[in-house]
Amino acid sequence: MSQHDSSYSRRQILGGMAAGGLLLGAPALVRAQQASAHVVVVGGGFGGATAARYLRRYQPDVKITLVEPAQRFYTCPFSNLYLAGLKEWDSLGHGFDGLRQLGIEVVHASAEQVDANAKTVKLSNGATLRWDKLVLSPGVDMQWNKLQGYDEAAAQLAPHAWKAGAQTQLLKRQLQDMKDGGTFVMTIPENPFRCPPGPYERAAMVAHYFKQHKPKSKILLLDAKTAFSKQALFMQGWKALYGDMIEWVGQVDDGEVVRVDAGKREVETEFGQIHRADVLNVIPPQKAGFIAERAGVTNGSGWVPVNGATFESSQVKDVFVVGDATIAAPMPKSGFAANTQGKLVAAVISAQLRGQPVPQASYANTCYSLIGPDYGISVAGVYKAEGSKVIELPDSGGVSPLDADARFRRMEALYGDGWYRSITADIWGA
Repeated sequence: MSQHDSSYSRRQILGGMAAGGLLLGAPALVRAQQASAHVVVVGGGFGGATAARYLRRYQPDVKITLVEPAQRFYTCPFSNLYLAGLKEWDSLGHGFDGLRQLGIEVVHASAEQVDANAKTVKLSNGATLRWDKLVLSPGVDMQWNKLQGYDEAAAQLAPHAWKAGAQTQLLKRQLQDMKDGGTFVMTIPENPFRCPPGPYERAAMVAHYFKQHKPKSKILLLDAKTAFSKQALFMQGWKALYGDMIEWVGQVDDGEVVRVDAGKREVETEFGQIHRADVLNVIPPQKAGFIAERAGVTNGSGWVPVNGATFESSQVKDVFVVGDATIAAPMPKSGFAANTQGKLVAAVISAQLRGQPVPQASYANTCYSLIGPDYGISVAGVYKAEGSKVIELPDSGGVSPLDADARFRRMEALYGDGWYRSITADIWGA
């Protein structure tokens, strides 16, 4: 139960008994506490919109306010396909009318400050909302200047495109304007960052675009890591579809970039090698979205430690955090993971408002990646809470097999498309 719920006095409970016995009085109190509770959800993406929708399903009488600045939410999943020319931009955008139809108040503003003691959140439109439970799904922010020379101004010349929106559209325009025979250079950070397979799918989708329109061009991936998600599968697919167009340089071979000159479209690696790009895509180190820090839920890493059994902040009571902002390894920072975390948080808050035990936490994740229009691969995992930690269940999940035939790869591509349609309908659909 929330602090507000526990304020019912012995006299009130006895009054309920006198009115018709304990079995009649107690449900009335539960209904009253539910109706009086206000849950504020900050962030209308995969985690936050899911939490709001499923909490409404579990708690029809609770007031739910979703705070999200964007009128339409554009997804990072499938944004690489937009770069390849396989998806239209509008297909990535999702509105909030479906949530409004469920009785969820949607406020298009930014959350600017959280007072955990007063249980308030201040919005950019001047409003202040009081909450009994707060759910934060703030996504990620870039760590500007963590990589020397790369700040917000530099991102206008060498886009990161790691938040779907203007940056994604800028990167596509640069690819379209690039000469045939040019070089696309992508820099990739150390873990953790949003969507571990994302850079490598992007390389494939850019290669698909180049193969169709700029076949003399090259792609150079400079990586701060020694290995990456689904590496053998990606490399096999790159070779099969694009030959030698894509070159990956890992950390041990001097792939770690330490300095960026966006004006010259140049990067310098750890051992002093200079690489020049015709199009430069810098994916910088990341951290939890800024409102998480304002709420006091981040630690020194810039990410949010949570109780893996509830996804309540480890540092601030009654504040729950889901999605990319969290420290939830071995779960990846993915849309699927945020969706399953949002469902768990909705169930936990519902149980707390009802004064019931919280459900046992279980989670799942599947990341589909496209290497070509008919060539998909995937990785899956199943997880549970063990104490306050998240652990992966032994012998669960796995990755697509190497050397699968064309039909298998084509079906994985279709499954990925079906996953996107299903999950977006589950979150934002009417």
